[in-house]
Amino acid sequence: MHQYWFFIGDFPIRAYGTIFALAFIVGVGVTLYFAKSDGRPELIDVFMDLAPLLLISGIIGARFWQVFFFDWAFYRQYPEEILAVWHGGLSIQGGVVGALLAGGIYVWRKKLSFWELADIAAPGLILAQSVGRNANLMNGDAFGGPTGGDFGILYPVGTIARKTFGDQPLWPAEVWEGQVDVLIFALLVILKLRKWPSGMIFLLYMVLYNLSRFFLEGLRGDSPRFLFDWTAAQWSSMAAVGIALVLLIWRVWRNKKNEAVS
Repeated sequence: MHQYWFFIGDFPIRAYGTIFALAFIVGVGVTLYFAKSDGRPELIDVFMDLAPLLLISGIIGARFWQVFFFDWAFYRQYPEEILAVWHGGLSIQGGVVGALLAGGIYVWRKKLSFWELADIAAPGLILAQSVGRNANLMNGDAFGGPTGGDFGILYPVGTIARKTFGDQPLWPAEVWEGQVDVLIFALLVILKLRKWPSGMIFLLYMVLYNLSRFFLEGLRGDSPRFLFDWTAAQWSSMAAVGIALVLLIWRVWRNKKNEAVS
């Protein structure tokens, strides 16, 4: 793993930034594919318009979440690091919240179906998250805690993980999360083979991702812990699962009600 690919003079080409950009491109590409394959090619232009808005709002939300919810104790001591996103520290959960807020405002103003667009975007979103975890691995952040044995990742000198735990092998938490994300992506693609009430695919993504994140977060070694020894990400995950389940029940009930009326 390398934090830098190469240097142009004194300017570093960082693995974190390039893989993050690749994750975004992959996510948008998969979303455009499903917009066309779902028989809604007119939404391709909508997603192309949305893409830069979601990128900017996602980065803002991801950084806000990381700084103020996940690791405020660190950033309070080093406020100059708050804007240094190139050093890592973008929360996936915060990015999703930021993108949802901006995307929700956009579709409301354009009088589009939020749930329809969210269903189309969900597979691309989880696949982008999987690619993005490779950025964390290369950067040596979002790392696990010590395994207590010979098994695990030994991060190179210069990474935050190595500075935190020294020569101890660490749980590959970010690697496993990326692998689980691929499985969720595959499941969502399989579910798209049949017709579901609008919003179901996206809400299932929310439940599956946040449940897996909750359990994998127990292996993390880079996050402070609070009530019940849970990290901020675990609390965020449980809140997201609860909201998504309520919305799932509501969407199913609403669909059955509409079928009964028709």
